[in-house]
Amino acid sequence: MAEEILIDRNTFFTRLSSLYTAWKADKRSGNASFGGVSSIIILMGKTDEANSFQKNNAMHFWLLGYEFPATLLVFTTEVVYVVTTAKKAKHLEPLRGGKFPVEILVTSKDPEEKMKSFEKCIEVIKNAGKRVGILARDTTTGPFAEDWRKAYTAVSKDVEEVDISPALSAAFSVKDTDELVSIRNASRACTGLMSEYFVDEMSRLLDEEKQMTHKALSMRIDAKIDDAKFFNKLGKLPAEFDPQQIDWAYGPVIQSGGKYDLKLTAASDSNNLQPGIIIAGFGIRYKTYSSLIARTYLVDPSKAQESNYAFLLNIRETIMKEVRDGTVGKDLYNKAVSLVRAKRPELEAHFLKTVGAGIGIELRDANMVLNSKNEKVLKSGMTFSITVGLTDVEESNTKDKKNAIYSMVITDTVRVGDTGPLVFTKEAGVDMDSVSFYFGDEEEPQKPVKEKKESKPNAIANRNVTRTKLRAERPTQINEGAEARRREHQKELATKKTKEGLDRFAGTTGDDNGVTQKKFKRFESYKRDNQLPTKVKDLIVYVDQKAATVIVPIMGRPVPFHINTIKNASKSDEGEYAYLRINFLSPGQGVGRKDDQPFEDLSAHFLRNLTLRSKDNDRLAQVAQDITELRKNALRREQEKKEMEDVVEQDKLVEIRNRRPVKLPDVYLRPPLDGKRVPGEVEIHQNGLRYMSPFRNEHVDVLFSNVKHLFFQPCAHELIVLIHVHLKTPIMIGKRKTRDVQFYREATEMQFDETGNRRRKHRYGDEEEFEAEQEERRRRAALDREFKAFAEKIADAGKDEGVDVDIPFREIGFTGVPNRSNVLIQPTTDALVQLTEPPFLAITLNEVEIAHLERVQFGLKNFDLVFVFKDFHRAPVHINTIPVESLEGVKDWLDSVDIAFTEGPLNLNWTTIMKTVVSDPYGFFADGGWSFLAAESDSEGGSDEEEESAFELSESELAAADESSEDDSEFDDDASAEATDDFSADEESGEDWDELELRAKKKDRESGLDDEDRGKKRKR
Repeated sequence: MAEEILIDRNTFFTRLSSLYTAWKADKRSGNASFGGVSSIIILMGKTDEANSFQKNNAMHFWLLGYEFPATLLVFTTEVVYVVTTAKKAKHLEPLRGGKFPVEILVTSKDPEEKMKSFEKCIEVIKNAGKRVGILARDTTTGPFAEDWRKAYTAVSKDVEEVDISPALSAAFSVKDTDELVSIRNASRACTGLMSEYFVDEMSRLLDEEKQMTHKALSMRIDAKIDDAKFFNKLGKLPAEFDPQQIDWAYGPVIQSGGKYDLKLTAASDSNNLQPGIIIAGFGIRYKTYSSLIARTYLVDPSKAQESNYAFLLNIRETIMKEVRDGTVGKDLYNKAVSLVRAKRPELEAHFLKTVGAGIGIELRDANMVLNSKNEKVLKSGMTFSITVGLTDVEESNTKDKKNAIYSMVITDTVRVGDTGPLVFTKEAGVDMDSVSFYFGDEEEPQKPVKEKKESKPNAIANRNVTRTKLRAERPTQINEGAEARRREHQKELATKKTKEGLDRFAGTTGDDNGVTQKKFKRFESYKRDNQLPTKVKDLIVYVDQKAATVIVPIMGRPVPFHINTIKNASKSDEGEYAYLRINFLSPGQGVGRKDDQPFEDLSAHFLRNLTLRSKDNDRLAQVAQDITELRKNALRREQEKKEMEDVVEQDKLVEIRNRRPVKLPDVYLRPPLDGKRVPGEVEIHQNGLRYMSPFRNEHVDVLFSNVKHLFFQPCAHELIVLIHVHLKTPIMIGKRKTRDVQFYREATEMQFDETGNRRRKHRYGDEEEFEAEQEERRRRAALDREFKAFAEKIADAGKDEGVDVDIPFREIGFTGVPNRSNVLIQPTTDALVQLTEPPFLAITLNEVEIAHLERVQFGLKNFDLVFVFKDFHRAPVHINTIPVESLEGVKDWLDSVDIAFTEGPLNLNWTTIMKTVVSDPYGFFADGGWSFLAAESDSEGGSDEEEESAFELSESELAAADESSEDDSEFDDDASAEATDDFSADEESGEDWDELELRAKKKDRESGLDDEDRGKKRKR
C-alpha cells in the first residue's frame, strides 16, 4: 500500500499557508486563538482505532491526506520540522523546497539516533520563544510518544504551554472545494442508506409484524455499507463516487419502545423494534470527511406526538434560516430556545442543550459546538451538523406504558452559505408526510392523505404500513400512484423531446427521400492507349482483371468498359452460334433501387446492352463467367471498403518501460485472434491496454482515448467472469472489424469422474459434495475480486480520458432477443448491455432519442422494444420477445433513466419511419414529432393483420432481397428498401391483399389456431 501514498504538494502548502496567515495575524492582533505561541507541537503516536479522529491526526489528514503514526510535527513561523521513520520520510520528500521550508529528521529504533532528532526539536522550541502550542486533550500513546514525552520533560518546565485546539478548529472550519465535495458525497451516502434501505427494512418488518432487535437491524445496516452495487445504483451519487472510500463515522443506532438516548453514542440495544416513535441515526465518512444524519419516524402517532414533531420542524426551520455567513454561534441556540419559551414553554426542559457542532475530519469539533456560550462567528464554507431534539417527553393519554415517554431528533449536515444554508442531507425528507406511517385502521380516518409532489419515484412519502390482513391493498395503491407519476414524467419528457428537436433542426432542410444523396463516382480503366493489354490486338472480348475492365471489339477497335458500368452478362445458344449479351447500367431501368443509381448527366445517351456472336461456344461461356466473377469481386470490394470507412487508425500504444506493467494473466479474448483458442494476458500501459497472445507474439492494442464504456461483469449466475471494452470507433482484430473487445476467464473447472477421484477412497456422500460447492463459491468470489480490481486499475490508468468502470445491474435485467438467441439484457449506469454471448449488445443511454414498446396488447405473452437514436441515420435497435412479465419493470427503468417511451399493439416499419424523419426533421417535429407513436397505441382502427402485413418483412422476403442484390449487381446495400419495392411490384401483379388475408384466416380456423398463434406464425 505504501506505493499508493501520494502527498498532494499543492494542498499541503495551500493549507499550511492559511494556517500561517491566521497564526501571524493572531500574533499581531493579540487574539486569544493561538495564545501568542511561537511554536506548535503535534504528536502522533500509535493509531488508536477506538478514538481515531482527534486534533492530532486530523492535522495529519488536513495537511498530508494521510495519517502518519509515530511522527512528530514541530511548527515555527519560519520552518516545519518532521521527525519520522525512514519509510515514512520517503513519502514526505516531495514537500522539500516548497513555499515554506520543511526539514525532515529521520529516526529509527536506535535510542541515541531518536534522541538526537528530539534534541534538535527541543532546541528549535527553546529558540522560538517561551510559549508553546500543544493539544491539551492529546491522548496519543505508544513507544514513540512516550520517548518524546520523556525528552520533552526537560524543557517543559521552562516554557508556557497553551492549548491551540481552538485555533486548529478555526483553521479546519472553512472547507475548500475538495473537502466540501467529500462531505457532500458522505451526506449522499447517508441519505441513500436512510431513505433507500433503512426505511424499506423498517416498514417491511412492521408491515409483516416480524420481530427483530434494534441490534440485529443495525447490523444489517452496518453490513450494507460494503454493498458497492447499492451505492452505485443510487442516483444521487456522482459517477466518480468510489464506494470503497466510505466507512462508518459511527455505527447505526436504532431506538424505539420508550428507551432513547439522543446523543446516539451508545450501540443499539437488544430490544425489539416497536411501533411508535422510532429514531435512527448514523454517520458515514468519505475520504476521511464525515456526515451525520438522524431521523425520527412516527408509526401510528398520537395527536400530541404529531403536534410536538410539527413544532420540532418549526424550530429546525427557524435555526436553518440563520445558518449564514456572519451569524454568531450562540445566536442559533438562543433563537431556538426563545421560540420554545414563547410557544411551548412546557417543552423547554426537554429541549437539547446544543443545536449542533462543527463537522469535517472530526465527527464533532468540541470547539465549534453551537450552544449558548459559543462566540464563534459562522463563515461561508463552514460545515455543521445541525440537530434539534426533544428528550423524554411524557405522553399522558396512552395505555402503552412502553411508549409513555418518547424522544424526537432531527440531524442534518449543512454547509454555511453567504445568505443561507446548503443542506447536504435534504434528500431524506423530514416533513410530516415523509416520516409518518399509519396502520390504516378503519377507526382512524382523522388524517386525510395529502398528495405530495415528488421528483423521485423512490420517495417514501405517504407510505402506509398496513396490518397483515390489509397488506394486499397497499401495492395497488402504490402502483396507481407510481403509474400516475410515470405518466406525468413521460409527458414532460415527450414535450422536452419535441422542443429539443425543433431547436436542433431549426433552419435545416434534411435529406432528400430520407437518405443522403449519393454522388457520382468517377472511374477510369486506362489513362493512355499504351496501357491496354497486348491481347487486344487480336480483337477478341477480353476481361482485364487487373484494370477491372471488359474490352469489347467494336468496328475493328478495342473499346474498354469499366466493370462499374456493367450490370450483368449472360450467354445463350441459338443454332450453331453462341451469343454473349452484356447489359449496362443506365437511368430509368425498372423500379426500386435501380432508379437511385448516380449518373453524372442523366440527359446523355446511354448504351443499354451489347450482343456479340461467335461459333466458339466455350469461349463465350468463359467470358460470361469471367464478367460475372469480376462484377461480384467489384461489389465485394466496394462493400468491404464501405464497412471499413469507420475504422480509424489508432495512435501507437506507449509502453511502460521503467517498470513491469500491471497484468491480468490467463484470459481469453473475444473476438479471438486467428489460431488456436489459448489464454493470453492483458497489460495496462501508459495510454491503453495490450492483449498478448502466446502465439507468434500477436497482440491487440486498445487505447484509453478510444474507450467508450468499460464494463466489469461478475461470474454470479454466469459461466464466465469478464471485463468488456466498448469502443468509440471500431478496430481490426485479425481480419474482423469490431467495436467490442472482451477479456474473460471461465468460472467453472473440469469435473473429475467420480470413479477416478482419489478422494473418494476416503470420503463419500454429501460431505464431499458440500465441500466442492464451498470451494466453487470461494473460487468464484476470488475471480470476481481479481477481475474487479483489474478493471478499477484500468479506470484509474485511463481516468484522464474519462474511463470509468460500469457494472451491470442483474436485479433489474430482463430477457429478450436482440439478435438470434434469447439472452439476459442488463442495464448499467450509462448503458444497456448483453455481454455474455456474442454478438454483444451495448446501447449508450445518452444516445437514445426515444424507446417504443411494440406488440403491447392483451393476450400476447411477449413484446418488443425498439431504441431510436439521436443520430437519425443510425438504424434503430430491436430487442424482441421480451416476456410480458417484464413490461412494468422495463417501463420503470426507462422512466428512471429519463428515456421517453411510447407503446403500441403493432410492429412498425422503422426503415420507412426513419426515412420520413430524416427527409425533413424540422417538419417532423413541427407536426408533433414522436407523438404519433403514442397516438398509434391508442388507435384501434383497422385490423392487426392489415397493419402487420403492411409494416413487416418476412425472412423469405429479406432472403430474396439479398439474392437480388447479388444477381442484379446493384450498388445500394439497403436490403429493406429493396424488399419493400420488390414487394410492391409483386403485390400489383398478384392477388388482392384482402383476399389473401381472408384465405389465411380461413386456413387458420381450419387448423384451430387462435389470434396469438396466428400472429406468431405470421412473424415466423
